[in-house]
This record gives sequence, C-alpha cells and structure tokens, in this order.
Amino acid sequence: MKKSILLLAIIPFFGCAELQQVANQLPGILEQGNVDIAGGLKEALNNGISKQVTKLTATDGFFKNEAVKILLPEELKKVDSGLRKIGMSKLADDGLRAINRTAEDAVKEATPIFVNAVTGMSFTDAKNILMGNDSAATTYLQGSTSTALYGKFNPVIKNSFAKVGADKIWTQIITKYNSIPLVKKVNPDLTDYVTNQAMNGVFKMIAIEEKEIRTNINARTSNLLKNVFAMQDKK
Repeated sequence: MKKSILLLAIIPFFGCAELQQVANQLPGILEQGNVDIAGGLKEALNNGISKQVTKLTATDGFFKNEAVKILLPEELKKVDSGLRKIGMSKLADDGLRAINRTAEDAVKEATPIFVNAVTGMSFTDAKNILMGNDSAATTYLQGSTSTALYGKFNPVIKNSFAKVGADKIWTQIITKYNSIPLVKKVNPDLTDYVTNQAMNGVFKMIAIEEKEIRTNINARTSNLLKNVFAMQDKK
C-alpha cells in the first residue's frame, strides 16, 4: 500500500501511456480493499500533467518560466554583455532563447526514466519518502535518475542544437564575440551546460508540485489523494 501511496506523489508528471506501463508493472498492489489505486494514479496524472511536464516541453516552457529559465553560464555573461555593447542585442536574445528551446525538446525524454525509478522503488524507500520532508520524493528521484537522465538528455540536446538552429546562432555569437578586439576568446561546452540546467529545471518543477500536494490540502483533489496524504499529515 505504501509503495502505491508514494506513486501518487510523483505520478502527476507522467503521460497516459507511461501511467499504464506503471500499472502493468505493479500487479497486485494497484487496488487495496476499497481503494482504487490505479484510478487514483490516473486522476493524479490528469491533474498534474497539464501543470508540469507539458509546460516544460511546450514552446517557451523553459524560456518564459522564471523558475526554470536557463540563463547563460558565467563565462558567457561577458559574451552577452559584449554583443549588446556593439549593438547586437537581438543576436544575444536569440542565443538565450535557443538554448532554452533545446531543453524543452530534451525533457520529452524524461518520462520513461521516471517510470523505471518508480517501479524500482522498494517498500522501505516508499515509507521513508512518504514520511520524509517536503522534497523527499524529488530527492529520491534525483538520486536514482540523474545518471540516466544525463545520458538521455545529452544526445537529445546535442541534436536539438541543430534542430532548433541553436548551433548556427551560437556559432555566430561566439565568432562575433571572439572578433571583438582585446577580448579573451571563449569556446564553451553548451551541450553539457544545457543538459545539467534542463535536469535542474525538471527536478525544480517536481519539487514545487510535491510540496504543494504535501502541504496544501486543497491540492489533494480527490478522496484518494486526501486519504493517502492524511497518513503523512499525522506523522
């Protein structure tokens, strides 16, 4: 029961197909007594998917979300400033938008990895997370998925740089900046940087939703969610 309970905390970030995959992989624990755990998972999904993962994968899902918007790494802030000083603000803006576009593309690859993490969770993990702090589920996912997420995100982001035109924009940006007299030339690894920032954004949004469900009774939009997290409230 507790393993099923914990699924409710993090399942809102999955799509319908992936939710069914979880259900298929957890026979025997999806219904306990009169509590329809499978139905609860679907309901939690329907409430959460439009608020979290869909937002991040949509156009401007990162770029117009101040909580996760990817800003330039420290070494490129001087590039941004340098371009604006010579009247190339639009190019600088295009470069920032482009790296956020690649993150939006990559996040679509996260769901299967989270499904694996959920189905691999032990009963001890579930108990500790349910009774843990406001970000316990997020911390668990971060620890159990970061390596796999990086491996999945990195090639997607590398390909996305070409797909969204970010490679051409940033080649132009770096070339223009490096041609400015007396500046120290740069050659950043943007793929690695954006990969890590995209992962940070995903976990940040999961943490926001987890805390909301844990601390705001009104966010528990069904009797099932209310019953599940009432156990946590009494700890």
